[in-house]
Amino acid sequence: MRDRLTDRLYGLGWSTVKKLPEPAAAVLGRTIADIAWKRRGKSVLRLEANLARVVPDAGPERLAELSKAGMRSYMRYWMESFRLPTWSAERVTDNVQIKGAHRLTDAMASGRGVILALPHLANWDLAGVWVTRTLGIPFTTVAERLKPETLYDRFVAYRESLGMEVLPHTGGSAFGTLARRLRSGGLVCLVADRDLSASGIEVSYFGETARMPAGPAMLAQQTGALLLPVTLWYDEAPLMRGQIHPPVEVPESGTKAERTSSMTQALADAYATGIAEHPEDWHMLQRLWLADLDPRDEPDSTGQRIPQGEQA
Repeated sequence: MRDRLTDRLYGLGWSTVKKLPEPAAAVLGRTIADIAWKRRGKSVLRLEANLARVVPDAGPERLAELSKAGMRSYMRYWMESFRLPTWSAERVTDNVQIKGAHRLTDAMASGRGVILALPHLANWDLAGVWVTRTLGIPFTTVAERLKPETLYDRFVAYRESLGMEVLPHTGGSAFGTLARRLRSGGLVCLVADRDLSASGIEVSYFGETARMPAGPAMLAQQTGALLLPVTLWYDEAPLMRGQIHPPVEVPESGTKAERTSSMTQALADAYATGIAEHPEDWHMLQRLWLADLDPRDEPDSTGQRIPQGEQA
């Protein structure tokens, strides 16, 4: 019943919010965010605890301000995402400004595959629409299988309607398909700042140990694709800005595991730069650092377990 209710609520969002006048949708988003923030639920407390690591000198009042702004930013993401199918290509072009876009377009023009790897900052779906509609570059991404299956289907249909090829995260075939797309000179976009499975790569993140996916670094090594970190942030609505950072190069020496670790750490460093500059736009409402995990949450030998009640 809970799964069906969740599916219906998301369905209501996609069917109703996109029909609202934009000012009404913005007010609705802020109202929901403020109510959630005042309730001080688990997600808000987790966001505040995460922000305490990003802004270590912030006192309780500053952290409260950041978490309130963070919840508003998070709800802006949802309000925008529900309405994105109605945005014209001209509107996307006018309201998304990305520094360093030449790093992507130059590589694509040369026929070299590209991996864009980014954290949970601002609106990654809007950034994807900018890639497909403004730059005219199709890309492939992956999506975690959600419960119920009908909700996962909604997300896949939504992102495919925005011009993305979406592969399921589970099942084992996604990596091979991504590699084939890259070898043929295609583009792959991955939100890649949290992986609590046994295959996650340990990185130093704001001074403590976290795990991040090995996939971007491994794909770059196996295919020769260019690996580009991306960070995003919100400006005054409806403007979103971003930066495509210099490429993460494959080290010339070391084992495969050592190269993967080094490249993943480089991604983490780029993410940290963007998050430190715009902490209110970091939508990390879940546990991330290993120090925050209950010992029972540690991955088993299959590497598939994540903390109960949280999505990867």
